[in-house]
Amino acid sequence: MVMVFLMKINCLDKGVVELITNTDKGDLLVVNAARCSFDKQHEIFDNTKDAKLIHYLAKHEHLLPFRHPSATLRIHAPLFVLRQLGKHQVGFSWSEVSRRYISGEPEFWTPLPDDYRARPDNIKQGSAGSIPDSFEAWSVQDDLHDEALASYKLLLELGVCPEQARTVLPQSMYTTTITTGSLLGWHHMFKQRIEEHTQLETQEYAKAIGQIMSDIFPVSWEALCEHLL
Repeated sequence: MVMVFLMKINCLDKGVVELITNTDKGDLLVVNAARCSFDKQHEIFDNTKDAKLIHYLAKHEHLLPFRHPSATLRIHAPLFVLRQLGKHQVGFSWSEVSRRYISGEPEFWTPLPDDYRARPDNIKQGSAGSIPDSFEAWSVQDDLHDEALASYKLLLELGVCPEQARTVLPQSMYTTTITTGSLLGWHHMFKQRIEEHTQLETQEYAKAIGQIMSDIFPVSWEALCEHLL
């Protein structure tokens, strides 16, 4: 049985993480998968015994049962965010909107003027503190988006195919995926993308994903975060 939750979390300026569908009684599925070896099944989740078993499984890294529950999310995010999330392939299936086939006008993410961050001395750290008076940086990026959109439209008007015209669009362009992953897969992504060295914009999406998983798999998500982070 599959249960549909209506849960939607906004990210950045136009982004969204939205739950489409998930395994019903996911925590119960974890414990029943763990007890399969003994040919035992429970019909109702026991908040004491079953919760204790889930924590035991996570603590001792008996992780196979956590691969059984799954969730499908719609993620609307800038390309650079989805490429960072999309590095996680094990336990996932991804489908993405293609500008080869759609004709709608592209959307772009632009930081607010106060949200630009400085280049650090150690480039491996990604970014440092904020840049004061960064209106000029905002203006540069905003102008680039206007120019990229104008170039994209012009190429289409000149008869260029969409799959080539789209190559002038920047990494800040929004796109959408439908992503299905196992509970364990989502936790692995969350664990990797919530770390302080991850780009802040990607962290925002990871936090949204974690909030949804905590809501639909409360005991299992708590155990994984407690014992595997």
